[in-house]
Formats: sequence, C-alpha cells, structure tokens
Amino acid sequence: MTASTAMTTDSFRPALHYAARDTWLNDPNGLIHHGGLYHLYYQNNPLGNVWGNMSWGHASSPDLLNWTEHPVAIACDEDEEIFSGSIVFDRNNTSGLGTNETAPLVAIYTSAFKEGSAHHGVQAQSLASSLDGGYTWTKYANNPVLNRGSSEFRDPKVFRYEGAAGSYWVMVAVEATDFQVVLYKSENLRDWELLSTFGPANATGGIWECPDLFPLPLDGDPENLKWVLIVNLNPGGPNGGSAGQYFVGDFDGATFTPATMVTEGVQDPAHLGEYQWLDWGRDYYAAVSFSDAPDNRRLMIGWMNNWQYANDIPTAPWRSPMSLAREISLQTVDGKLRLAQHVAEDLAALSGLSPEFELAETNISDQTLVLEGAAGSVQHITLTFTPGTAEEFGLVVRSDGTLGTRIGIHPAEGRIFIDRRDSGLSEFHESFASIDSAPILPIDNAYELSVYVDHCSVEVFAQGGLVTMTELIFPSITSTDVALYAVGGTASVGDLNLTRWA
Repeated sequence: MTASTAMTTDSFRPALHYAARDTWLNDPNGLIHHGGLYHLYYQNNPLGNVWGNMSWGHASSPDLLNWTEHPVAIACDEDEEIFSGSIVFDRNNTSGLGTNETAPLVAIYTSAFKEGSAHHGVQAQSLASSLDGGYTWTKYANNPVLNRGSSEFRDPKVFRYEGAAGSYWVMVAVEATDFQVVLYKSENLRDWELLSTFGPANATGGIWECPDLFPLPLDGDPENLKWVLIVNLNPGGPNGGSAGQYFVGDFDGATFTPATMVTEGVQDPAHLGEYQWLDWGRDYYAAVSFSDAPDNRRLMIGWMNNWQYANDIPTAPWRSPMSLAREISLQTVDGKLRLAQHVAEDLAALSGLSPEFELAETNISDQTLVLEGAAGSVQHITLTFTPGTAEEFGLVVRSDGTLGTRIGIHPAEGRIFIDRRDSGLSEFHESFASIDSAPILPIDNAYELSVYVDHCSVEVFAQGGLVTMTELIFPSITSTDVALYAVGGTASVGDLNLTRWA
C-alpha cells in the first residue's frame, strides 16, 4: 500500500484508546484512581504535535475507556520543563501541603531545568499539590526537593511502603545513562534519604527510564507476595527501539533483590531474547501502574509509540495514543515467575458486548480464508489455533483481501510475529515497516490469542496474556477484512469470536 491509498488525516484516531484532542503526548504520568475516577496524566506538548514544551496533560475516566480531556495540569515555564513522575494521595497530610479539611494529592515530577534557571542543566525531583481532586495544581515553593546534581536523574514513581521496616514513602527513580535504579525514602515527601541502588542489569542497550516497583501475589496467593520492578529503556528493545523490561524479586523496604535471572553489568544486545519483557511489540513504552486502583488491582497503561519514529507517525492534529489499560498478575510457569496481562475488566464496553461473528472449528490448508461477515476496523477477536503440518499459520487483520497486518505463528521456531510491512502507510520512516516476533510455546498443543484492533493499532495477548505484542498500524479506511491463513500445510481454528465497534 502507498500513501495514495484512501485515507483521511484523522482516520487513524483511535476509538478504544486515549489520544489527546489536537496535541502531542508521550509517557503516562501520575496514574491514580481518586474521587471515583481514573486519572491519566501524561507528557504533553500543549503547543504542538511533536515533542517539546513538556508539561503534564490530564484526562479522566470512570471506566478506562471513555476519557474526558482536561486543561493542562502542570505547565512548563521559563525555568523548567515538567518531565515524568507520579501522584500519591497524601491522606494523612504528611507533606503539610493539605489543610485541616482536605488531604492533598501530591505530584512528584522531574524538573528539567532550563538555561537561565539557578539549576540549569540539572534534572531533579519536585512537588506540586492539588486540593481539588487533581484538576488544578500548585508547585511547591521550595522545589526541587531532591537534587543529586545530575543531568539524567528522573521519572520518580512514589508509593507508600507498609511493612516490617516501617511505614514511609518510597521513591523509585533512575540515573538514566548509568542504567541504575535509585531508591529513596521519606516521611513527608519533602526530605529524602537514599536507600539503595539496582543495576546495571539485563538489557542496557539504551537509557533506563520510567521505573515502577510494586507487590503482586504469586499465583493468586496473598500470603506469598513478590515484588515486580519495571524498567523501561530506549533504545534497546527486543525488536528495536523503545521497550520495557521487568524483574521479579523481593523488597524489604530498602533493597530490591531479584529472584529471576539477572545478568549484571552492561550487556551484549545478543542476549535480549533471554530477558523478561512487558511487551515484545514495537509500540509499548514507559508503562507504569495506577496508584490506589480499586480492589488493590495492579493496572497499567503504556505509551503506544516508539522513539524511533514517534514524531513522524502520520496522524493529525493529534500524535500518539495510549495503550489499553491492562491488569497484570504474577504466575509460576514451568518453574519461572512471569507476568500475565489482560485488558482491564473495567472496560465494560469491551467485555459486555456479545460477539457479532462466530466461527466453529475450521480447517485451513495452505490458503488464505477471508471471513465473510467479519469485516471491521475496530474489533476484539479471540481464537485458538491447533497446529497441523503448516510451517506458518495465523490471522490477517485490517486487510484489503490480499494485504494487511499479519499475526502469525511459526510453531517449529516457537515464535509469534506481527508483520506490518503491508499494513498501510509506512514510508514516513525507514524503520517502521517491520516483522517483529516473540517466543511462544503451545499450551495443550494449542495457541490462544486475544487481539484488539483499533484504527491505528493492534494489541495481541497470547496464551492467557503470558506473551503480549503491541504495534501501531496505519491502514487504508477501506482495508477492513479479516482472514485466516496457513502456509505449507494445515492448521485448525476453533472458538473464534469477534466483537465489532466499527
């Protein structure tokens, strides 16, 4: 497909994912459930649709699907740009930034100080507070509250630790170019004491950014908690560019100790496939989790883009969407601790609709089978493949009957892939057209897929969410077919259900 294929400038605006009205966005920031709403803050250029003028945009939602965009929450000024960070509800007013009547929300963000500032060239951590539920913010008068004199110290994720070591705030941040996570503690969010450091370890092919640290019950057992450390990096992902890795271990209130495989020091990129990745696709970055999510669930959102081509994707006037919100759990699989992810149940509009297309068990043999009656541009498709003799089999979405986005499995190689070389517009950047893959193993001799298709994206959850792949696509508005295919032999497909929104 070429740029001349029928498209409109806003035909890629997502139906299921959040995107700003007419500006640029990147990293999700300050994710919190408060006042009955999910609040999504994010890196935002309020003056354009490419990166710059970094401020915090703001949107809220009752269900993680229907979002209301609000005015810029924390704006850059002549002294600083507002880089990534987090928000906590300081319910006991430990910071003193609330009143006798109102406990504050406190944002902890990175101040990227500009020329002319007394801290020019430094990245340090600062505070802002809100007394109206997160809609208006006041910067703390004595910012920054934590300054290491570093030009690459950023992205604080803060949470309340309650454990054997006591009760206090913990900050997880990074020294980006040192591939190092740094942990601090505070009683009041204003005065910070160094606890420990972690890294370099595992993937170090790019700067470390946007860390997160949180507990999860192992195999659903609340008496067996493990801690998950998220470290995003750019570049250095397993399929090129931006990505997020994770470590599983223990946290005693001061030090994170990994229980999963960790190779210390700066690594050879040839080992990328050995590490644990949040998502193997090209377009899931800077993922962090919500504070205070209902029922103590761990919900995450990532930025659905890649710094290799982020400023160039063909959308206007907006640029970049967020991923769907995911709920994550921790499972033991073949003796290893692994995250599993699925779309958050809060998305009632996704889970409550009846399938509009169903297919009984079907055999395919060295063919491409277009599913009559299944066409659409915004869909959720679930299906199970059972391998036969085929060397490759899979699903084609947003197809014109011949070309489209191919989601395939090579059983002999133990790989699942997304091929977007023929998915639509790709000429805008030399690195966009790609075949990206992830390791996958059959479960009971089958491959189960759950695929969310939107106007500009596919999100694939395989084998119960043990493998995920997220990729942007820019298809023609007329490319709406869905097809099954097998190459070099046979495969069978069962339990195919398709829900369609457009």
